[in-house]
Amino acid sequence: MRLVRDLLTVGVPTCRPDTPVREIARRLLREDRVDSLVVVAPNGHAVGVVGWDELAEMYTRPEEWDSLVAEDVMNPEVPTVPPDIPVSAAAQMMRDRNVRTLYITHHARGIEYPSAVIGFWHLARHIAAESEDDISDLGMGAPRKSPIERFKEKRDRRRREAGLD
Repeated sequence: MRLVRDLLTVGVPTCRPDTPVREIARRLLREDRVDSLVVVAPNGHAVGVVGWDELAEMYTRPEEWDSLVAEDVMNPEVPTVPPDIPVSAAAQMMRDRNVRTLYITHHARGIEYPSAVIGFWHLARHIAAESEDDISDLGMGAPRKSPIERFKEKRDRRRREAGLD
């Protein structure tokens, strides 16, 4: 039986409450395997989520796209799940809550923030896997790149997209 901890991805894409909606849309399109961004207040607390559903809803207001920020369109619920429950239970929670992503939270110094994510993409990867090697990059024990390696990859990708390299 697989547990959430076996399929999650450590690290959660975030944005600030004042992040422009256009920037959020660009990030959702550019980032791999991202269904939503967690909105994190300056004090470090997660205060909401902006994902595909929120962007689709605001599509009915195109005249406001340039003025809207994350705080204006976010869903104030950050759906969470404990890491030690079966993946089948997490999948049912996603269906019951009508969400594509659940977050695993971490508590430190009085702040609760999402530290890992599991979503539809993870479930599909598990279903499609032909061997353990196909999902070896998932779970708490998966090898991860250092923050500086991730920064360099994002920087280089953005440079390529801008035609600077």
